[in-house]
Amino acid sequence: MSDIVVAKRYARALFEVAKDKGIISQVEEELKSVASAIRDNADLQKFLNHPNIGTTVKTDLLKQIFEGKVSEPVWNTLLVLIDKGRQAILSALVSDFAKIADEALGQASATVYSAFALTEAQQAEIASHFSKVTGKTIRVASVVEPKLLGGIQVRIGDRLYDGSLAGKLDRLSKALV
Repeated sequence: MSDIVVAKRYARALFEVAKDKGIISQVEEELKSVASAIRDNADLQKFLNHPNIGTTVKTDLLKQIFEGKVSEPVWNTLLVLIDKGRQAILSALVSDFAKIADEALGQASATVYSAFALTEAQQAEIASHFSKVTGKTIRVASVVEPKLLGGIQVRIGDRLYDGSLAGKLDRLSKALV
């Protein structure tokens, strides 16, 4: 079975447990923190992925790092991933969990690309506008992209709303040809 399918199954199972306990948002944040901590520490990644280190040694180290700092569902998921040798799918599991949680909670994440940094008020206005467009509560993450020249691009899931000057110029040049 591919890692993509396995990650989705683990994410779905973890989501069901989190939903039953009423801690969906907490679990999502904890998963992101754990994945970030592991991703940002190359030595820890090598250690966890090393085939000659036993699961007991790996879980003992994770216990020192994460036990008591994450909820029981997240901790148990980490233990299962290590026990099954699937720690490499953690990033995919986090991504899949976030998608499942967003869908269930009627939320969506939007990445807003702009030529200049956006103020909090501008981000709130964008979130409000796209909440009306999508019918979901929008969480905005802003990225400065100088090549846009002006305007914004908003990516929500696999859709791109292009209101950038560069995009308008590109559409105009295609229309003229």
